[in-house]
Amino acid sequence: MDMPAPNAGVIARKSRIVTRLRAVLPADGVIDAPEELRAYECDALTAYRCPPLAAVLPRTTEEVSAVLRVCWEEGVPVVPRGSGTSLAGGAMPTADSVILGVARMNAVLETDYENRFIRVQAGRTNLSVSGAVEAEGFFYAPDPSSQLACAIAGNIAMNSGGAHCLKYGVTTNNLLGVKLVQMDGTVVTLGGPWGEPAGLDLLGVVCGSEGQLGVVTEAWLRILPKPEGARPVLVGFNSNEVAGACVSDIIKAGILPVAIEFMDRPCIRATEAFAKAGYPDCEALLIIEVEGSEAEIAEQLGRIKQIALAHDPVEFREAADEDQAKRIWLGRKSAFGAMGQINDYMCLDGTIPVSSLPHVLKRIGEMSREFGLDVGNVFHAGDGNMHPLILFNANKPGDLERCEAFGAEILKLCVEVGGCLTGEHGVGIEKRDLMAVQFSATDMEAQMRVKDVFDPKWLLNPAKVFPLGVSADRRAG
Repeated sequence: MDMPAPNAGVIARKSRIVTRLRAVLPADGVIDAPEELRAYECDALTAYRCPPLAAVLPRTTEEVSAVLRVCWEEGVPVVPRGSGTSLAGGAMPTADSVILGVARMNAVLETDYENRFIRVQAGRTNLSVSGAVEAEGFFYAPDPSSQLACAIAGNIAMNSGGAHCLKYGVTTNNLLGVKLVQMDGTVVTLGGPWGEPAGLDLLGVVCGSEGQLGVVTEAWLRILPKPEGARPVLVGFNSNEVAGACVSDIIKAGILPVAIEFMDRPCIRATEAFAKAGYPDCEALLIIEVEGSEAEIAEQLGRIKQIALAHDPVEFREAADEDQAKRIWLGRKSAFGAMGQINDYMCLDGTIPVSSLPHVLKRIGEMSREFGLDVGNVFHAGDGNMHPLILFNANKPGDLERCEAFGAEILKLCVEVGGCLTGEHGVGIEKRDLMAVQFSATDMEAQMRVKDVFDPKWLLNPAKVFPLGVSADRRAG
């Protein structure tokens, strides 16, 4: 994966830059020792690594503003970082960049149950947002698989979703406003909990912008009352394509479960060995969850069961109590960790129309044989957000390159059937060179003009999202 050559002039001024950063942050807020910077040399896309020039850990919006002003004046690229869980290389640094981590900015600043919102610092973890309001009967809906660790800042940057986004939407559907620090240190507020703002939807522009436009330091998030009840069912099939067809039929029937999750045999076996959730040994399984009153749950599950039985499942298991419900979800929540125990893997996330699931799953199986690499599929089937896990040997010469080529073909397939390159992981560096598959040169020029307005020097995460050849002139100033 190519990255631009670092600016030798910036590297030569490291001592002065670090001194200026130490002048605006507490003593423990600046890291520049080579051995300590190793912690920031990559995110969860661990195949690519590069230690940054320095890392800073501010605690307030004012400190973020001061850091960015220094970097603006010195011409230093800045890479915003939440918890470092990005699977697309969104937080990977270059040797001349400063990592700006928001992990210490994790406070709850305001809760308003009457108006159903919470205001938090952007370094707060996803799961702890719900933890802050659950005693009052509320929750925060987006729930990425990494929700125990991932930060709200990263969720906003990548517009993250999760298992329950089928009903509740992704981050943009639950984000009310942000406090944003621009590259020159200017602090602006976009949106808020006070109703629809007039004028351009700049909040919608920032959500999903992958740290290209500014650093989010605070966020107003929508919180929702917990549902009266919820119940999952597990449905096993002897064919990936049949499982995909079942998902398509459920959606076509107008049923809106809170979640429909898919796992294939490699993932099922790996999670059984790891988590022992009691899954059947079948080719594919679906986890379908509905919620509401007892009557609503019974009505929805009755219709889902009727559709599923028409596809001849090998098992249909309805949770009888809370313990069984947790066990149904246990394997799915453990899937990525379980797969990591058996092999190196690269996790993608193209998105497709639900009606294309049978065809895409069949083609992925065919391509797996063509490339000679196994693939496990575990994903949010209800909204077509694919998460194929391509297994490879990182220590075998050529395997990583073969894995990348396989992944590129999967993502091209997603676009070919009417989907897109990413659902929630973002473009980062992983999909950067595939942008031309989905977007024309005119499309990308329009997108880059937006960045020109927010970040005219192109110092914020400059080597991401756009192919290097397309963004070269702007990055050169």
